[in-house]
Amino acid sequence: MAANANVENLPPHIIRQVWKEVSTLSAEPPEGIKIITNEEDITDLQATIEGPDGTPYAGGLFRMKLVLNKDFPSCPPKAFFLTRIFHPNVSPSGEICVNILQRDWRPELGLRHVLLTIKCLLIQPNPESALNEEAGRLLLEEYGEYASRARLLTEIHARGRAHEPSPPTASAPASPPLPPDGPLAKKHAGDKRPPKKKGEKKRALRRL
Repeated sequence: MAANANVENLPPHIIRQVWKEVSTLSAEPPEGIKIITNEEDITDLQATIEGPDGTPYAGGLFRMKLVLNKDFPSCPPKAFFLTRIFHPNVSPSGEICVNILQRDWRPELGLRHVLLTIKCLLIQPNPESALNEEAGRLLLEEYGEYASRARLLTEIHARGRAHEPSPPTASAPASPPLPPDGPLAKKHAGDKRPPKKKGEKKRALRRL
């Protein structure tokens, strides 16, 4: 299978090293990051990253993947966002551009460092190495518009289940909220029953 080709090409000691690191990441994930492993292909590693507070991505849950090629760890992994995001360092196809995955890569850095760097990229984008030129330009020239666009795509594509409203319970239909003085009080405020009773007394007297 093509998906397992990288595993077959990796030396056994590298496979053990990757599996050990992935197991540690699963047991002790970085804050705001959840690891999703592929037991059939450990070179295909996915994760979800919570949008950091104080950024246009806050409240979002972004899924991304790391792909380890046959030359890992001599060569850096490739990183992609699977969730659509408006960010200077993420191309329309989801490719992530960050120095640690290029010229600053060192084999000893490890996958945890890569994931943390990508999370930090949501806090501090780098418009100088933009893959999305429009996002990079807006970040520098019109931050309000950049933040608005980023929040909009976060709302549409990255809202996690934790942020979805809870479904109504099936035990009893929800009643509409009561007005401050209550529906019965409002009804009686306009009731004309006292005059009606007075009129009934007059009609009774006429009959006599």
